[in-house]
Amino acid sequence: MRNRDIESHIRDTAERAGERARHYADDAASSAQGLLERGRRRINERLGKRSQSYGRQLSHVAEDLADEANYHYRRLRRQVNRHPAATVAIVAGTIGAFLLLRRAFRSDDED
Repeated sequence: MRNRDIESHIRDTAERAGERARHYADDAASSAQGLLERGRRRINERLGKRSQSYGRQLSHVAEDLADEANYHYRRLRRQVNRHPAATVAIVAGTIGAFLLLRRAFRSDDED
């Protein structure tokens, strides 16, 4: 009879633990759902009414970045065409500095 009491007690404890785990899981799921809904509402509030103005702002910024990159590219090309030896020296110096830094900072394990 003692074994049956122990088994019954263990079974009851397991059921209570399972119910408590389900309760906590349900609370966590409902909290996560609430956070998701609030986030979705905030995004809709911010972008819903003013989405065209944000889109316009983003396109202007993208155009500005493209113009700036194009300007620097053309400027660099002019420099290379005007001073090819200086450009080769700058590139060689940059590569040499990179190789020296790589050698200086590599670990002793790689030797």
